[in-house]
Amino acid sequence: MISRLPLDHQLESLRAVLSRNDVLAEVLARAATLDLPGCYVTAGCLFQTVWNVVTDRPPASGIKDYDVFYFDGSDLSWEAEDAVIKAGRDVFADLPAEVEIRNEARVHLWYEDKFGVACPPYESIEAAIDSFAATTCCLGVRVETDGRWRVYAPHGLSDMFNLVVRPNPVLAPRSVYEAKAARWRKQWPELTVLEWPARTVRSTSSGG
Repeated sequence: MISRLPLDHQLESLRAVLSRNDVLAEVLARAATLDLPGCYVTAGCLFQTVWNVVTDRPPASGIKDYDVFYFDGSDLSWEAEDAVIKAGRDVFADLPAEVEIRNEARVHLWYEDKFGVACPPYESIEAAIDSFAATTCCLGVRVETDGRWRVYAPHGLSDMFNLVVRPNPVLAPRSVYEAKAARWRKQWPELTVLEWPARTVRSTSSGG
């Protein structure tokens, strides 16, 4: 079982599994050419690829988009982010998938309007990943200039390989977690979805 392997072996297995998704492999390679600060390919396209492989589905099955997140606090204007998004459209144009590029330094400007709770400004891309609604979501991968993979996984990889969805009640409200989990379970009924804890203490600390 992969989740019981030493961590370095788990990372090797992660790379082997993710590389089976040809679209994801292209997104990782092309994202590196954009030279975006702190850039990671992150969230659903990663753990859902793993779920697909573990459950013997086609690696890209059910993945609706591929998230490319970066962190640039030097210019928080929408115009600056939009320029990056437009540049990315050209880079990813021929891929059979939607690639969503976002500057996580700007999240606090729109998060409360969308989700109903305030989001303190992030200090890093890693801090943004730390606050995703489920711990399984808290994963980022990028390809370095020398071809090595950098993996950020603050909660480890065991839950992902074991098909466990665990709440991460540090920012996103319960409704967001439950909506995501319900959607995922329809696509991957093998998942074990853990309940939101009865009492939570909201934290604004960053784990970057």
